[in-house]
Amino acid sequence: MRLLLVRHGQTPSNVRHLLDTAAPGPGLTELGERQAAALPAALAGEDIEAVYASTLVRAQLTAAPLAAARGLDVIVRDGIRELSAGDLEMLPGDSERGEEYMRIAFAWAAGDTALRVPGGESGTEALARYDAVVAEAARSGAGTVAMVSHGAAIRTWTAARAGNVDVAFAAAHPLENTGVVVLEGSPSDGWKALTWAGATVAPAGDGGPTGEPVDTAGHAR
Repeated sequence: MRLLLVRHGQTPSNVRHLLDTAAPGPGLTELGERQAAALPAALAGEDIEAVYASTLVRAQLTAAPLAAARGLDVIVRDGIRELSAGDLEMLPGDSERGEEYMRIAFAWAAGDTALRVPGGESGTEALARYDAVVAEAARSGAGTVAMVSHGAAIRTWTAARAGNVDVAFAAAHPLENTGVVVLEGSPSDGWKALTWAGATVAPAGDGGPTGEPVDTAGHAR
């Protein structure tokens, strides 16, 4: 299966750099609406057979134009929502406490899944719910699936599950609004990331396409 993980369009909380992860969450800004409207053209070369979105409003609003352009319904699943910020909810992501959120998320991707966000979920729980939706899509038989999800969730899941993406790469490459990570594989055989925001992904350990320095407090929500 070809899996397109799409970050939602811009929200007011993104503009303010806030950890806003609770349901239903904010809608899109005017820019976010334009980003969502541009997705069908941006993904015109993909033979998308199913469109998923998380239960957060911003993901569904972003997915709607793409699904409409393909004559598909948006399949809404809670499992691909953003990683819960718990007690860190609505803190600035670039604050001292806010940076704890991404440090924990990347620790999950490195294998320390027993860690728990204060007042939130553990890595075991977060990855399991994301895995379940990806497995559902794989069972459907669709050749190419788009999932509109969230920055931290996409980066963490990809670093945990794609054999050629490590934590250093995911930390150094925040995903902009409506940025796309393209993967191929299956739950049984594993996953390989092909592109990250349009750039080819090098094997893990090669520094990635841009060679940017690692920032383990990279922000994406």
